[in-house]
Amino acid sequence: MSTVKVTINNIPLEVSSESTIMDAATLAGVDVPRLCFLKGLNETSACRICVVEVEGIRGLKNSCTVKVFENMKVKTNSDKVKQAIRNNLVLLAANHKFECWRCPREQNCEFLHLLRRYNVPNVVGEDLSCEKKKIIINITDSLIIDSSKCVMCGRCIAACEKFAGTSVLNYNKRGFISYVGPAMNHSIDDSGCIYCGKCIQYCPTGALRETDSIDEVLSLLDKEEYYVVAQVAPSVRATLGEEFGYPIGTNVEGKMYRALEKLGFEDLTDTNFAADVTIMEEGTEFIGRLKKRLANDPTVLPMFTSCSPGWIRYIEIYYPEYLPNLSTCKSPQQMQGALIKNYYAAKLNIPKDKIRVVSIMPCIAKKSEAKLPEMEVEGVRDVDYVLTTRELARMIRRSEIDFRGLEELKPKGPMAQYTGAGVIFGATGGVMEAALRTVKEILENKNVDLEAFSALRGVSDGIKEATIDVAGLKVTVAVVNGSANIPEMMKRIKANPDKYAFVEFMACTGGCVNGGGQPIVNAKIMEQIDVRKARAQALYNLDSTTNIRKSHDNPAVKALYQDFLKEPGGHISHQLLHTHYHERTLYEKK
Repeated sequence: MSTVKVTINNIPLEVSSESTIMDAATLAGVDVPRLCFLKGLNETSACRICVVEVEGIRGLKNSCTVKVFENMKVKTNSDKVKQAIRNNLVLLAANHKFECWRCPREQNCEFLHLLRRYNVPNVVGEDLSCEKKKIIINITDSLIIDSSKCVMCGRCIAACEKFAGTSVLNYNKRGFISYVGPAMNHSIDDSGCIYCGKCIQYCPTGALRETDSIDEVLSLLDKEEYYVVAQVAPSVRATLGEEFGYPIGTNVEGKMYRALEKLGFEDLTDTNFAADVTIMEEGTEFIGRLKKRLANDPTVLPMFTSCSPGWIRYIEIYYPEYLPNLSTCKSPQQMQGALIKNYYAAKLNIPKDKIRVVSIMPCIAKKSEAKLPEMEVEGVRDVDYVLTTRELARMIRRSEIDFRGLEELKPKGPMAQYTGAGVIFGATGGVMEAALRTVKEILENKNVDLEAFSALRGVSDGIKEATIDVAGLKVTVAVVNGSANIPEMMKRIKANPDKYAFVEFMACTGGCVNGGGQPIVNAKIMEQIDVRKARAQALYNLDSTTNIRKSHDNPAVKALYQDFLKEPGGHISHQLLHTHYHERTLYEKK
């Protein structure tokens, strides 16, 4: 690899000849501002915020795309550079709707940070006629696109293409009336969006955000006629702390539950419990299908997992011919809600219509899932409200709770008890690993080596495969993380339909730890740290230190079946814990 000598702000260094000016500045410890740039994702030089001065060359150059050359001398902080950046920010600000006090990105808005850094004046001032009118392009159960806060950086478009693989978002119209959204002003709901939320994670402003349910939940907590129960997804405990200054990958489970108690929830449960129940139901279903295949009876394999609502939307839209392959199990969120109202309520001696279930989830797609018509039992909704990890953090701040100063709390109720297998649902490969721990042990009737499934872990590959010996039978399984990798998996299945027995799908790369409702990570930090690995490690650490690590060994789950469900896959289970799917058509609504 050839190198060149360059100077950045009088700092000499030697870098690869393939480096950009921004790469060289980073190595020199010089921070170059940027708004549209994300290395490996969006390198379009659209915002003109990263401009620098290069000695001997007329005009300012975009540091994100211009490569270095021998003896290049660069200034990133000259008066000329700073004035150009300030001018560009002024133009962007003139077309921006400022309501920072109520914007969910007020704490971590990259645009607002730059305005403060460069001391940009109030371009609107007292003349409200200059203010850009608020235009909501799309509102759905999960996602809101607000064009009045869009800086047209293109990061959401790139994320939708690279990570979701759906390319739903793009530029529409031209000039001053251009905006980002689905083609021809169609509703986001029927344009092929799967609500993975990658667009939100990569947006530098509040132009893309989850549909907020905070006010509704706070109002609910004030109503004495309802018994309000919280459930928290596995991955939330590994990410919530980031909102309060903890390092990425810190497990804050105890403080999280104490905060929920202080917010006014009457009862605290853990979705990990339902994850264990999911393994009992899904594992039984898989064993049943496998036995039918071995007996040459009609069945559908490979079986697909059904925990990720983004994945469910994807298959219903793009591969409806494979709907019979899906496990009929509801997601853990919906199972937990159904069990709270139809099992736990009786234990508490509370009418189920007086119970309200609020889910804390890493995923904006969970909001839409909870509102699906089929997600109810005898007219009673499984889940009433869904909050993302980010919304919970905002609720805690709004309630002026000192999160870092809280004493830890461990809920004692039966639906808060979980195993290590339930915890790792939050990481890619975790559902498959948890299922195989139980399936292999039940079929072989002996303790399994929990390290036998380590090949299913990790985020380096979009698709992982492994062949596991189960009771003398070689079973090939696969794990897919990131919906952009789904078409390749479907190609493999079509090419060799008898190869795979069981496939786990997660819409988000890395699984739920990287869900669209998780804390926003600054673009510069994302270039330095793989947040998916750090967050997932927190879950694996919790799994390794948990006394019980297999779902079928959970005493509370055993009691559930003994006292209520009777058997996995039985009549009551199918009534409460299983569902059905249907094909979704596109572009029916405007």
